[in-house]
Amino acid sequence: MDIEQKQAELIDHFVKKARNLDGAAGAPFLAALVTEATSHPSLFAFSEILSVPSLAELERTSYSSSLEVLRLFAYGTWSEYKSNAGRLPILVPAQVLKLKQLSVLTLAETNKILPYDQLMRELDVSNVRELEDFLINECMYAGIVRGKLDQLRRCFEVQFAAGRDLKHEQLDNMIKTMSNWLSTSDSLLNSIQDKIKWADMMSEEHKKHRKDIEEKVDEMKKSLKADLDLRGNAEILYSEPGGVMDYEEDRARPKRRRHPMREQH
Repeated sequence: MDIEQKQAELIDHFVKKARNLDGAAGAPFLAALVTEATSHPSLFAFSEILSVPSLAELERTSYSSSLEVLRLFAYGTWSEYKSNAGRLPILVPAQVLKLKQLSVLTLAETNKILPYDQLMRELDVSNVRELEDFLINECMYAGIVRGKLDQLRRCFEVQFAAGRDLKHEQLDNMIKTMSNWLSTSDSLLNSIQDKIKWADMMSEEHKKHRKDIEEKVDEMKKSLKADLDLRGNAEILYSEPGGVMDYEEDRARPKRRRHPMREQH
């Protein structure tokens, strides 16, 4: 089963559970559901669970901090949790791991070259060995990122990173980005079509030019053949007995001198 299908099934599972828990009596169970969902090793998207109306009702209960935790896992990072740890529940180890994984995804959204120093600072990792073990075992093996560990340059080169949930204010930027992409694609498509038309036109002109040349070559062949035929006929005429050539040869022969006839007595 691929990651996307697994995600979809898990999201559907937790959404259905949350919808079945309603009212003040269901608040403790919803808080427990939040902990279960945010601790699950294969779940990395939470906005659909967050949109379930019964979870929004936690805002008015003593379990409102669980709602804040769910929002943090949907959009936040480990460093944000540390900044607000005083008003949030203590996370269990599985939640800490998950939030650090999500923090890597957030960093990879905007940069494809992640320096080790930045990652160690964001993830509270004390040395390079620990950082590389985390990236390999908890991120790449989990399938949420792919990349190359560059020990010489002390950075992680991101080749792929799974997307995180989008905040409502991020949707406008995404729509704008997609609109710009569509506009650029349309311009590129028009440019390609123009080049195809130009190529077709040049091809037709080339064909016409080639045809003209072939016709001229044929005309020249016919003209040469006619000239050769004419010359051949003339040679035959000059070589026939009694023809022009013999006449000319006869004229060129020296004439015999005729002696006067003597009178006989």
